[in-house]
Amino acid sequence: MPQADPLPAPRAERAVDTGSAANGLLVDRLADWLMSQALTEDTVENLFVGCCERLLASDIPLGRAHLGYQTLHPLFRSVGLIWRPGEPLNTDEYPHGPRGIGAFRRGPHHYLIRTGLPMLRRRLDDGDPSADFPVVRQLRSEGFTDYLAWFIPFADVRGMDPERADGLIGSWATRRRGGFSDAELRALERIQRRLAVACKVTIQHQVTDNVLEAYLGPHAAARVRRGAIHRGAGEVIHAVLMFSDLRESTALSESMSLDAYLETLNGYFECIADAVMDHGGEVLRFIGDAMLGIFPMDTHRVADPRSCPVHRAACTAALAAVEDARARLEALNARRVEGGLAALGYGMSLHVGDVLFGNIGAARRIEFSVVGPAANRAARIESLCKQLDQPLLVSQEFADIVPGGWAPMGMHRLAGIGQPQAIYAPIAAGPGVDSAGSLARGRRQPGGELREGDEHEHHHHHDREHR
Repeated sequence: MPQADPLPAPRAERAVDTGSAANGLLVDRLADWLMSQALTEDTVENLFVGCCERLLASDIPLGRAHLGYQTLHPLFRSVGLIWRPGEPLNTDEYPHGPRGIGAFRRGPHHYLIRTGLPMLRRRLDDGDPSADFPVVRQLRSEGFTDYLAWFIPFADVRGMDPERADGLIGSWATRRRGGFSDAELRALERIQRRLAVACKVTIQHQVTDNVLEAYLGPHAAARVRRGAIHRGAGEVIHAVLMFSDLRESTALSESMSLDAYLETLNGYFECIADAVMDHGGEVLRFIGDAMLGIFPMDTHRVADPRSCPVHRAACTAALAAVEDARARLEALNARRVEGGLAALGYGMSLHVGDVLFGNIGAARRIEFSVVGPAANRAARIESLCKQLDQPLLVSQEFADIVPGGWAPMGMHRLAGIGQPQAIYAPIAAGPGVDSAGSLARGRRQPGGELREGDEHEHHHHHDREHR
């Protein structure tokens, strides 16, 4: 790798410092704007676009700009932004794993971090043979004349693996004949440091939001950001509750390695949780091999839930999420069977009721979740799925709001609940975990009312109850 001066002095014939080349007043205003934005809750994308547009307005001939940074997110490890004048901002999110690592290792920023250089410049219009990076060759082929890459660390990165170095990487490129002038280079160096300060603050805000949403869900995260962090902070909400449980998980964990079991569990949860979130619900908790989700009803509702459009919408969304989850699980099980593995069994329940949505726990270790009798009942109903050989069971309250398609499964006493509870299953589903068909087709059959003789005793206590 060439060890040339990263910023060689421009040749005399290329010095194009004119009164308009780098408008000092506008650059000063841009620097002030970046510092003021650091005090707001703007996004990195808005900061970057605003910075590039203001540089262009300052007569700095930007034709392309790049920005990249690491983040903390369950789906991706870093973000790359590319700006070109008159075009939408291009955003790439690089997932955890090897994708993109090879290109980064061959690029100028890996070289900068490894060597400790702050900047690197490459002329692209003079036949300079030192096109030592793929991006340099690409930009030269696109007609760019000058390229400046830079790295601003957020911490001491000496001796650190460049792929783990915390900081902001970026580059500027122009198509103007003669490239950037001395004044423009000084202005860019000044602005990129202020851009880094503003971006660092914004990235920290985004990382905080990412972590809160990953571990709490979007609604709970929003409540915590608004200050609901002390124990006991919460409110009573009305919601559809969905409880799901993986069958025979103990036998599964005993029959495979911990890594294989974790992969199985994550595959199961991905089917269920993604379906809930895709249909507007929120995943509140993973409890061992079980999951609790809710579809909250935040708006006003009429007194009778059976005639309330808000209730109907929430229950319909929850039912659609169950259908979606079952379709995903069916596809997952098909892949498992094809690979010589056993299909996964499961149970799900749906119930409607009031819960306390807030912080519970010890003074120094709290959790944002829901508690209350409705949450308990959802878990107890799900525990009947195996006994009744049904993949989905719903309460009387839920079945009344979404009429049609329900077969009565009798009256059942649930642990901790005084009166026997009416339980229903979808008519179209049929028994067993491999049942198919829409859960909402058909109507409740005439004569389907529950009779006293249908009562069943149920003392099975779910070991992941919600107290």
